[in-house]
Amino acid sequence: MPMRNLLFYVVVFIYQQATAQELFFKVTVNADQIQTTDRAVFKDMERAFANFLNTRKWTTDSYKSHEKINCALFLNISKMPSIGSFVANAQITAARPVYNSNYESVLINFADREWEFEYIESLPLEYNDNTYITNLTSMLAYYAYIVLAADYDSFSELGGNPFVQKALQVVNNAQSSNLAGWASLGNTRNRYALVENLNNPQMVDMRKGSYRYHRLALDTFEKNPDQSREIILDVLRNIKKVWTIYPQRHIRNFFFRCQIE
Repeated sequence: MPMRNLLFYVVVFIYQQATAQELFFKVTVNADQIQTTDRAVFKDMERAFANFLNTRKWTTDSYKSHEKINCALFLNISKMPSIGSFVANAQITAARPVYNSNYESVLINFADREWEFEYIESLPLEYNDNTYITNLTSMLAYYAYIVLAADYDSFSELGGNPFVQKALQVVNNAQSSNLAGWASLGNTRNRYALVENLNNPQMVDMRKGSYRYHRLALDTFEKNPDQSREIILDVLRNIKKVWTIYPQRHIRNFFFRCQIE
């Protein structure tokens, strides 16, 4: 190979490493309840959803490949009302590494029971931050931003604010769809309720607690375990205060699913 061609590929490789996308989503689709002879659509669905989440740039920050956020989307399809139309439950998880250790701490372990979407094999998934195009891409983008919000919150106090606002924009755009999961009334455990809680100043101690728990306690536990334990106890005390005042708030379940379950 000519030297200039070799240099070209080296430069491309270095650029790709420096500007890698932020998410590494593993997507699993379970369609055991669906009776259809066309099973290939579900594998195609896995590939398309993972490609949408993992190849799109969601931030302006530069990521190296090893810095990508480990995430998973498990989709359990329960109904197929018509060809290309699906009803499902979704489980979204994400984790971040704990410094000076060989394990990860869970950031999100969240169940969404209101997934309704249309998908036609091989058709491109279109999305725009500024407008609602399809329910499917809006839901995928919403959780990309929720994952980013949780990750950035864990590394700096309220560092996820820009992504909470992005997720809120997705919710606002989707209001016109009148589809399940986006409504501001009637369901305190849907996508609207979660992002409203994350954006609510009265819930801010929950999000601050994530930073203190992960960055100030877990990441420093090896060097100063006693101080880390004190921080964790203080985080729990602050969360208990919010929990006592707002026992029905969705973010309470969100935080404790992350840390305990």
